Amino acid sequence: MASLIFSFLAGLPLGTLQKLGVFAGWLTYALSPSYRRRLRANLEHALGKADADRVWRRAVGETGKQALELPWMLLRPQAELVAKVVRVSGWEHVEAAEARSGGILFITPHLGCFEITAQYFSTHRPITVLYRAPKKAVLQPVINAGRSRGNMHLAPADVGGVRRLIKALRAREAVGMLPDQVPGAGEGAWLPFFGRPAYTMTLAARMSEVAGVSTIFAWAERLPGGEGFHLHLRPPLTPLEGDTETRAAAINREMEAQIRENPAQYLWGYNRYKRPKDGAPAPTSTPAPNQP
Repeated sequence: MASLIFSFLAGLPLGTLQKLGVFAGWLTYALSPSYRRRLRANLEHALGKADADRVWRRAVGETGKQALELPWMLLRPQAELVAKVVRVSGWEHVEAAEARSGGILFITPHLGCFEITAQYFSTHRPITVLYRAPKKAVLQPVINAGRSRGNMHLAPADVGGVRRLIKALRAREAVGMLPDQVPGAGEGAWLPFFGRPAYTMTLAARMSEVAGVSTIFAWAERLPGGEGFHLHLRPPLTPLEGDTETRAAAINREMEAQIRENPAQYLWGYNRYKRPKDGAPAPTSTPAPNQP
């Protein structure tokens, strides 16, 4: 049944899907008190009450758009997806990284249409993307097929997947990951995210330590009316240096800067500050690691 629904949704025009997504976003918001509280609380904590009051209604709709875009991104021909990237800012940073003949680490938060960033790059060069298996196992074949076509390859979030990422970087290829997911116990560190302790993936920081790697932050802004997407690419605002935790804290700050560019398109309903299963609870305060 889930596969049939995915196929039906993928057959709709992107603009129609996004309109349905707004409705789905509001339906979820109305029916789930816990989701409603979390979205408003995360927004207010990050932006302050005044800006949260200004943004939250759009955030509800944009989250719904993101959910209903997924079948379209996974099942439509890749050339059709890439054609929806109607503007790219910062491609010169990719060209500069390639000229240095090293690997490229693309870091993408859950901002805008994060599905399309690696799809776009994969039409130019090979890229290996970290992924976690979906909670609904019936969707895994569809998701795997949609995310592993052409020059796009998958690396599971386990030891073997980490080796695959390192191998790709050492082969001067690209890897991509979304580092604002809560990792499993023992796979992260409690670090500030918008000033609040969040159990933070350290894998992206470790990948940035591979010799010769260039780090590029990427996100795809969702344009109104189903027009398509504007892909934003930039290097870190400050160099990623120091030990792994220092780099991971810097990555959090870089993501905060990206999110502030268009806060309505961030996935505020995600439980970013939860405690990982069997992990230690969050400290009462989390000072940032010393910056280099």
